[in-house]
Formats: sequence, C-alpha cells, structure tokens
Amino acid sequence: MSSLDSTQARIAAQQSAFKVAAIQMASGPNVEGNLSEARRLVADAAGQGAKLIVLPEFFAIMGMNEQDKVKVCEQPGEGPIQQFMSETARKHKVWLMGSLPLVSNTPNKVRNSLLVFDETGAPVSRYDKIHLFNLTLGNESYNEAQTIEAGDKVVVVDSPFGRIGLAICYDLRFPELFRAMKDVDIIVLPSAFTATTGKVHWEPLIRARAIENLSYVVAAAQGGYHVSGRETHGHSMIVDPWGRVMDELQRGSGVVIADVNTSYQKSLRSSLPALTHRTITCTCCSDKA
Repeated sequence: MSSLDSTQARIAAQQSAFKVAAIQMASGPNVEGNLSEARRLVADAAGQGAKLIVLPEFFAIMGMNEQDKVKVCEQPGEGPIQQFMSETARKHKVWLMGSLPLVSNTPNKVRNSLLVFDETGAPVSRYDKIHLFNLTLGNESYNEAQTIEAGDKVVVVDSPFGRIGLAICYDLRFPELFRAMKDVDIIVLPSAFTATTGKVHWEPLIRARAIENLSYVVAAAQGGYHVSGRETHGHSMIVDPWGRVMDELQRGSGVVIADVNTSYQKSLRSSLPALTHRTITCTCCSDKA
C-alpha cells in the first residue's frame, strides 16, 4: 500500500469510528440532586469525546416508593428533567438519551419514556417502555404495572450514527422486540436491573442481543444502594456486535465509554450475514415498527 493509500485508509477508519458512553448512577428521591450528578457525568463523558451518551432508567428519580415518580412526572416538552436533557445535549453538542416519567392516560400512572435529544438540544424521538417488570422472589416484590402504563410501539431512530433501536431494562428479555427493529446498528438500553436478577441474567442477555443482531449495545444502568433500600445491579457496559464487552463499570457512579466502528460492524455482517439468513420472522410487531 502506498503512503497516500495508507493515509486515505486511516482517514476513512477515523470517520467510521466515534465514541459512545453509558452513564451509571445510584439515583435517589431528589430530582435536583440527581440532575446535578447527571450533569457532572455527562460533562465527563463529553470531555472524553463521546458523541452519543445514554443515561440510566429513571436517572432523575429513584424514589422512596413507587408513587414518587408519579408525583414528578412531566408533560411532553415541559419540565425540569426535559429542560436539563435539552440544555445538556446542546451545551456539549452530543446526542443524549435517558428514561424519565411522563404523564399517561391513566390516573396515578406514568409512561416510562426514553427520550432522545440531538446535538442542538432538539427532541427527536420517544419510546415508551413496552414490557413491565413483575417479580416476586423471596422478600423482593415488583409490579411496574401498578404505576406505569405500557407503551405499544417499537421505535428506531435514524441518526448520524446509524439506526438506533430504543429499549428499556426489562425489554432486554424479549428478543422479538429487537427483531422487530429491523436491523439496527446500535441498541441503547437505560436500565435499573435488580441486584438479584442482574447477577445471573444481565450480561448474558446483553451479549445475546448484541450477537443475534450484530449490533452494538450501550447499556446504562442504575448501580448501587438507593435511599429507599433498593439495590440495583450496575455493571453498565458497552458490547460490540461480536459480543465482546468493550468497557464496564461494576458499581457506583461513573462513565463507561468505547468506540463504535461502523467499518468493523459492516465487515462482521459481511463475513457472517446471519441477518439475511432468517427464515422465521416475527409478524406480531411488524405493524408497530
């Protein structure tokens, strides 16, 4: 290869790669305090060069009880949490994503909504969590349907970074959701996995979704002990399309960051064109994609 060819190849490789980040928090019941912590962590991620940053599930409110999130839910396009996301995305010129409570059609319930803001601070997409967590195991009991109204639409965002599939936490257990996204390049997954389920299920499920879709997965988790006494698993991670964990944070607040390389992804999909070999397709969600 000539010197000119080598330079052109290096420039092309640089243009096909960009940094993404997952923010990990142990949020509490104080919205303003959580936003302050998120502000610090997003600035850290942006300072390391991240262009796409994902905040965890309910990053702005992990209350003392399940009704606390209902009390601070916002109307679409209004409220301090959405204002924070818009202003922060614009300030750092990043795409910013995170889950927060928005009003629902049902009294005393919210939508668990993953919002996407572009580098200008403009809202570009919204996904409402479809699958609602329900667990009774020993002393632990969760039933999200008591305070959350389920969504019913699969959402994919066309972005400068490729096709981005949106999902939240418990959605991870339902592979048909990701198949209905129709060949996404990146999956983002704000989460608050429990410590009990996360120990065994979190990493295998994330790596499986990455492998079967030949997609990058950016999983931003709540991680640690919360004021309410709840413990979340943490282990925020970024996984490449081959299922390799590129970066991970086990516990506490911090930033997970890695390079997404679109040329590498295209090469994998060319070498192993599994996405074109599917003979059984999901039709139950196709009209909602």
